[in-house]
Amino acid sequence: MNTTNERHLPALSTAEPPFRTVVTPERAGWAHSGLCVLGLEPGGTYELSTGDSETLVLPLEGGCTVTVDGHTFEVTGRSGVFDRVTDFVYLPRDAAAVVTSSSGGRFALPSARCERRLEARYGPAEKVPVELRGAGQSSRQVNNFCTPDAFEADKLIACEVVTPGANWSSYPPHKHDEATETECALEEIYYFEVAEGPQGPGMAYQRVYGTEDRPIDVLAEVRSEDLVLIPHGWHGPSMAVPGYDLYYLNVMAGPGPERVWRICDDPRHGWVRQSWKDLPVDPRLPLYTAEGRGGAL
Repeated sequence: MNTTNERHLPALSTAEPPFRTVVTPERAGWAHSGLCVLGLEPGGTYELSTGDSETLVLPLEGGCTVTVDGHTFEVTGRSGVFDRVTDFVYLPRDAAAVVTSSSGGRFALPSARCERRLEARYGPAEKVPVELRGAGQSSRQVNNFCTPDAFEADKLIACEVVTPGANWSSYPPHKHDEATETECALEEIYYFEVAEGPQGPGMAYQRVYGTEDRPIDVLAEVRSEDLVLIPHGWHGPSMAVPGYDLYYLNVMAGPGPERVWRICDDPRHGWVRQSWKDLPVDPRLPLYTAEGRGGAL
């Protein structure tokens, strides 16, 4: 059985400087999805080779300049993941790129092994669709910067979820580990950041559980820069404790011929969606937009 210790990776436990996080498909024990987090000091530069994987440069903290395939992209970035929706850059497979940051920062590099080589592109923050999902204490914000309907890629699917303190997201529990009419097989990485409180860092919780045929059992207390790897099984809820907003980056890819994101709710808990129909969305949402905190959709 996959247990919490195998699938919950604490902050910096996979660090290989200048990377604060390194999760390759081999390290995860699967075949498609990966995530690195690059840390740069002010004026720092890193030369990146994408190999067989399409890759994004997504600022978590700070801005950068990305040079690839003869193009130079200026990425404004943000002061942190609770500040605003960010712009980003798409790097094709088999590319050599240079990431430079005059002020320093942390940059997520979600990746997926792929077949096609697409063009390098810039993703403006203003064009990232911001979606409000759920209602009541199941309300959350989803920044769909690299989902199938929002941005072209070959295999990679990625989005950000921002959950106000005391709310539950990735709920009801769902899965996407089979190729059926209602699901697609996708390996998934959750990368977490938790807001600071007056006395220091916050915490949150993540649940993953499996079926009788494919068991997995994760109940993890997560903190900023922790990861949870989900090869299969029902995942959710992601629980933001009172007083601490929760952010997570979802990175997904799989073997299917289509780049689609189809999920199936746990039939024991799917009824919860019906209970939302008369509830308002949490008035704290959106926490922010491309214009910053307090922006309206």
